[in-house]
Amino acid sequence: MTHPARVSSVFSSLFNTRALAVAVALAAQWPLSVHAADLVRLGNLKFAHYGAVAYMKEIAPKFDLKIEERIFAKGLDIVPAMIAGEIDVSASALEAAITGRATGLPVYLVGGFAKGGVQIVGRPDLNIKGIADLKGKKVGVTRGGPQEILLFAELTKAKLTWSDKPGKDVQILYMGYPDLNQALLTKDIDVMSQSEPYSTQAIHKQYGAAILKPYDTPLGEPVRALVMTEKMYKEKPAVAQRFMDCFVAATRAFLADPKLAEKYVRESMFKNQITSEDYRDAIDNAIFTEDITQSHVQLTTDYMVKFGVGRMTRPPAARDWVKLDLLEKAKKSYAPR
Repeated sequence: MTHPARVSSVFSSLFNTRALAVAVALAAQWPLSVHAADLVRLGNLKFAHYGAVAYMKEIAPKFDLKIEERIFAKGLDIVPAMIAGEIDVSASALEAAITGRATGLPVYLVGGFAKGGVQIVGRPDLNIKGIADLKGKKVGVTRGGPQEILLFAELTKAKLTWSDKPGKDVQILYMGYPDLNQALLTKDIDVMSQSEPYSTQAIHKQYGAAILKPYDTPLGEPVRALVMTEKMYKEKPAVAQRFMDCFVAATRAFLADPKLAEKYVRESMFKNQITSEDYRDAIDNAIFTEDITQSHVQLTTDYMVKFGVGRMTRPPAARDWVKLDLLEKAKKSYAPR
């Protein structure tokens, strides 16, 4: 007869062996279960056409990412934050990205996220019909974005001169985006070259009248730029690729489901401060996209030099910093998640 203590010892040994095996198996899986999502710090702006970029943080966990979004007043404001190492990726006007690179900011342009998004709007009482009618007028614009360079391209086409001081055909007044609308409302300026949805809001509230969507110069429609630090691109290639995968997924989600895009932009970004009509008219003039070309970046750089936008002493050559390989890979491997 087997002694009870002996049986107990055998069962205890078997139990401990199995427990050890289970523990080893769990330990092998444990790093995956407790692995924190990779953090990406995103600089963004509060415009309707920046909505897909903002939406990335909502779907980031599907790509094993955590995206921390920080909103800036304008694209040029993101540059110091990137220099300080506080931002990994930024969404901004292409002109701001070019200016940043020209100052030595170590970044690569990795994609485009919206095209269009600019409108020249005047006071209704002035009955301005075209750019030629801007002679003798005060025109407001925000410095460093497509609304500035497109305005100058249109003035050049109409053979008008301009300066931020009196004495030229057109006097330029620089101010922030919301301030432009207020200045037009109070008639402190006659015209503004403005981004969406602010330009559309002025028209809907009837203190602004549409003059022109300024896309009939060689610059065509402006494309906004997604810019990534060289550090992230080179040292965290897997994270950089997953970020671009997330970008493509967010953009295509908005393109496939306009109701989702409108709901997110109006409710989450603008807290219902813009109407459905504001949003739809703005997006009609600011289409979500993924793409940008090296040639468009170079042409924009050339025009910035021509007009003195950004005051660049060493304008960057597009071929040196436009890196679209991650975007192309993301587009090829895209599958809804």
